[in-house]
Amino acid sequence: MELIQFPWSNYCLVQRRILEFGGIAHHLVNIPPSDRSLVWRLSRQRYYAVPLLRDGRTVVFETDENSQVIAKYIESRFNLGLFPAQWDGLQRILWRYIEHDVEDRSFRLNDARYKEFVPPKEQLAYLRHKERRYGRGCLDAWLANQKTLLAELTAVLLPFEQMLGTRRFLLDERPRFVDFDLWGMLANFLYSGRYRLPQVYPKIKAWYGRMSQMTIADVTK
Repeated sequence: MELIQFPWSNYCLVQRRILEFGGIAHHLVNIPPSDRSLVWRLSRQRYYAVPLLRDGRTVVFETDENSQVIAKYIESRFNLGLFPAQWDGLQRILWRYIEHDVEDRSFRLNDARYKEFVPPKEQLAYLRHKERRYGRGCLDAWLANQKTLLAELTAVLLPFEQMLGTRRFLLDERPRFVDFDLWGMLANFLYSGRYRLPQVYPKIKAWYGRMSQMTIADVTK
């Protein structure tokens, strides 16, 4: 199984952690942000974003911004307990919140530090891509406004600190898909090494530590 990715991509981090959690043998294929030709070819010219999962002859990618095709494919193959029926509607609400409200702040903070993790030869293309989407000077503006973005991120994380007040994971006593989804957004936020999880949320900090190390064996003992 191969995961085609950028190492710092929040959505790639979600899928990588799921594979690691499941003890699933996989190979990471890192591609430069400016060259999506491998994804374009493997998807038969239907997709150019990351992540993309290749499992033998099967190629899996997302169908829209709110789909979870890759995670559901992994679940169908390995039965990791990510999408139990009793949490269907609630997980859908939560992952939309995570991938919009949380992701909107976390990726901006990380991208503002792009020179620290994007290879030098890729930085011009990365800057151009971001500015074409978010406007000229966006990365400098995000860096200049990091205090505001950090405050906004802290605010949108409050519900998760409250949820973790009565259980070890967001929904119950084992990690579900939304745990991995939130973990990926925060792993992206922390990727540059310049930020820390908000000190006012000790339960999120402890949960993040568990999520970073846990394997399927830990919940099936």
